[in-house]
Amino acid sequence: MTSEQTEEAQGRLRRLNLDIVSGAVSAVGALLVVTDADSWQDALLLGAGLLATLVVLKRWTMGRFSRIAVPGLLVTAAVWVTGVLVADAATAPYGFAVVATLTVLELPRHRRAAIAGIAALAAAVIAVKLAVAREDAVQVLLQYVFVSLCIAVGGIVLTVLAYAVHGLLAELEQAREREAEMAVMRERVRFAGDLHDIQGHTLHVVKLKVTLAEKLLRGDIARAEQELEEVRALVGDTIARTRELAYAQRRLNLSAELENARNLFEAAGIGVHIEREADAPAGELLGQVLREATTNILRHAQAEQVWITLTGAGITVVNDGAPEAPAPVLGGLAALRDRVADDGGELVAEQRDGLFRTAATFPRRSSGAAPTTRKDDR
Repeated sequence: MTSEQTEEAQGRLRRLNLDIVSGAVSAVGALLVVTDADSWQDALLLGAGLLATLVVLKRWTMGRFSRIAVPGLLVTAAVWVTGVLVADAATAPYGFAVVATLTVLELPRHRRAAIAGIAALAAAVIAVKLAVAREDAVQVLLQYVFVSLCIAVGGIVLTVLAYAVHGLLAELEQAREREAEMAVMRERVRFAGDLHDIQGHTLHVVKLKVTLAEKLLRGDIARAEQELEEVRALVGDTIARTRELAYAQRRLNLSAELENARNLFEAAGIGVHIEREADAPAGELLGQVLREATTNILRHAQAEQVWITLTGAGITVVNDGAPEAPAPVLGGLAALRDRVADDGGELVAEQRDGLFRTAATFPRRSSGAAPTTRKDDR
C-alpha cells in the first residue's frame, strides 16, 4: 500500500469514527429528548444542548477543540442547570457530561481542577434543586441525582470510547509518518553508499594512475600520457555515473567491473586470476561487491596475487598480503552486507593465514549438470 493510499484510508477511518460517535451521541440524545421533554420548550432546550454537543464533537475530531471547549461547556452547562431547575429534566446533564469528559481528557495538566469544578457545579445544582423543590429530599435525590448520574455515566462511557479510538488513529498516523521518515533515511544511506562506491573507488584509482604516470615520466612519456588520458576518461565517466545516480539511472555491469578490476590490479603490479563459470550470474549487486573488494585490496593490503571466482552461487575475491594486524573496519562492505541480505544472500569478509577473503553467496536459482569453468590467469 502506498503512502497516499494509507493516508486516504486513515482519512476514511477518521470520518468513520466521527460518524459512529456522532450517530451514537445523536441517537441517545434524541431518545432522551423524546422521553424527558414534557413540552416543546423542554424539547427545544434539550435539543439545543444536543446540538452544542455534536458541534463540539465535530470540532474535536478536526483538532479544533481548544476554540470550542469553553463555549461548549457554557452552553451545555446552561442547558443542564436550566433543565434541572426550571424544566425538571433529569436527562439535561447528558450533553455537559460528554463535553466535560472531552475537556478533562484533552487537558491533562488541568485535569484535577476541571474535575473539581465539575463536582462543585454538580453539588451547587443539587443544593439549589433541594432548596427550591416541592418534593421531599429523598425523591429529589432519586430523580435528579441517581437518574442524572446514570445518564451522565452513559455520556462519559461513549466519550471515553470515542477518545480511545481517536487516540489509536493518531498513533497510526504517527507510525506512518515515522515509517516515511525511516524510508527517507534508508534512501539517504543507500545514496551515500552508492556515492561512496563511485567517488571513493574513482579517487583511489586516479591516485594510483597519477602515481604510475609520475614514474613513467622519467622513461616512457607515451605510456605516461596514456595513463593520464585514462585518468581524464575515468573522471569524465565518474561525473556521468554521479549524474546517473542523482537521477536513479545507475546500473553496474559485472563484466565491465571484472575488466576494470583486472586493469587496476595489473597497473598496481598485482597478479590476477579470474575463474568464471558459465552459469555465473551477472547481477548489479555482484558488481558492487567486486568493486568494493577491489578498492579495499588496493587501499589496505600489500597484495601480490588476487583470485576472483564467479560461480552460480555468487562471487569470491581472495588476496594475499593481508596484514597480521586485526582486519580493518570495512565500512563499504558492511553497508553491502545489508543489501546482500535483503536480496536473500550472505556476504562474508574474513582474514586468515595472510589471506583476505570476501565472498557474496546466493542460493542457486537452478540445478543441473556441473558447470564448465573458464579460466583467465594473468
